[in-house]
Amino acid sequence: MDQTVERFGIRFGNPILLAAGTCGFGEEVAEVVDLDRVGGLVTKSVTLEPRVGNPAPRVAEFRAGMLNSVGLANPGAFAVLREKLPWIRDHLAELPVFLSVAGNTLDQYVRTVEILEGGTGFVGFELNLSCPNDAKQGAFPFALDPDAIQQVVGRVRSVTPRPLLVKLAPNAPVLEPVIQAAESEGADGLTLVNTLPALAFDPETRRPVLGAGSGGMSGPALLPIGVHAVWSASRLTRLPLVGAGGVASGEDALQYLLAGASLVQVGTASFWDPRAAGRVAEELQRYGVSHGIRSVAELVGAGEVGSEPTPSSRSRDEGPDASLEQVGHARG
Repeated sequence: MDQTVERFGIRFGNPILLAAGTCGFGEEVAEVVDLDRVGGLVTKSVTLEPRVGNPAPRVAEFRAGMLNSVGLANPGAFAVLREKLPWIRDHLAELPVFLSVAGNTLDQYVRTVEILEGGTGFVGFELNLSCPNDAKQGAFPFALDPDAIQQVVGRVRSVTPRPLLVKLAPNAPVLEPVIQAAESEGADGLTLVNTLPALAFDPETRRPVLGAGSGGMSGPALLPIGVHAVWSASRLTRLPLVGAGGVASGEDALQYLLAGASLVQVGTASFWDPRAAGRVAEELQRYGVSHGIRSVAELVGAGEVGSEPTPSSRSRDEGPDASLEQVGHARG
């Protein structure tokens, strides 16, 4: 099966990417992860100023996944420009790299992208919009506010010609207005989904298991939520979709492809298996070969839900329509 994917004017060797926050800037995992086995990576989120992150413990497991509240610890935009991007340019020249960008205010997003835009070694940006807004605006997350999304994407679009992914939250009450807001201001693609707000207590101390209190839930429990979000988004937009959340196997990645994603990110699984992303790509390849699939494009959007006919993925993927009998049905 041909695993190459062409999106945003970029050629990905396969559809499996390392997700933001799980691989640093590439250098941190280069000695334990064969980066040649993945299709690309998204760096940890970069903010305008350096951040030390939240108090420990920052990560905690539960039966169906993981909670984390790292607090976007990173060296800041200027340090990334000076120290991280040169390493990426010199060591990952053949690997598509997106820089994740976060902030608390509109101006922080714009200024961070302006600074990073002057660097080389990366192909585009992924806007992490699940951070809270400025406290003066009630700390309402950007990702749940269509007006805020419109402002951020529009302003950032004005300062970079690079491909721009917008990462959306899994708890948006209705996806259509947030998708329309991102699309109307020039987003090139959407990443669905980010972590889900969550809280867990230690029964002995009766205190939260995370030092910051609540955090984000990721891991296997997030998979069907993310798949549903991608499937819903595929009916609202023709923008390329990137699936994220709960992927730990080739079968998991297939779920996102059948739902309509063109690319799939592996995140939490990398914590218990640093080579998970490469393994996922290989398992997906074996599935394609065993089922007579010619290319990944045949799988994108080929899932069927109920009696509703699946829209052809041809306009989004420029590939032949897949036979549903050939590729199977998405599980619901």
